[in-house]
Amino acid sequence: MGNIKDTVFEVINSILPIALVITVLQFTIIWLPVEAFVQFLIGVLFVGIGLILFLLGVNVGLLPVGEMVGSALSKTKKLWVIVLFGFLLGLVVTFAEPDVRVLSSQIDDVSGGAIPQGTLIISVAIGVGIFVALAMFRIVFNISIVYLLAGGYALIFLVAAFAPSSFVPISFDAGGVTTGPLTVPFILALGVGVATVIRGKTASSDGFGLVGLASIGPILSVLILGVIYG
Repeated sequence: MGNIKDTVFEVINSILPIALVITVLQFTIIWLPVEAFVQFLIGVLFVGIGLILFLLGVNVGLLPVGEMVGSALSKTKKLWVIVLFGFLLGLVVTFAEPDVRVLSSQIDDVSGGAIPQGTLIISVAIGVGIFVALAMFRIVFNISIVYLLAGGYALIFLVAAFAPSSFVPISFDAGGVTTGPLTVPFILALGVGVATVIRGKTASSDGFGLVGLASIGPILSVLILGVIYG
């Protein structure tokens, strides 16, 4: 019950400020039609209920299961198993990420179908999967994340030089949306689970940094998509 109460207050504190600002603007500057404003209030209610249920699901299901999966993979002591399932989990959790679908649908509309929604989602998911697998490799061999981040962003700027300019902002937005409410908790929990088993509780912080690495993947994949389409 305590978890439910905390989640409800967390969602209210998150949604209430934007609802208040829009309400103040409604009665001072913008004066939306009454029907549109009522739809906004109904939408806020639905978003609040959805976020409460979503966050409860994350805390009850995704976080503990992600950590248990990471621990179980590490106990196999097989590098290919850890890396392979790191890739697969990064891939499928991105397909489920709502932010990715919102971005892809908006890009599909703006581009008039020039960048198909399905193609963008698949490329982003593959990018995340590859870099989650790389993050698993990094945890196992205790590679400094500084080298991976520096190499990843150097590669981004190199590929960006050959990609159409219109794909550059899209690629960085794709990197941002993969750090959404579904992907982040699961990937973090997965990394902590792997690091905890491999190097003990004192090194569980090595599981962090996965989200930073994972966000490089979709940027690169969308830029490569731009080179192909360009």
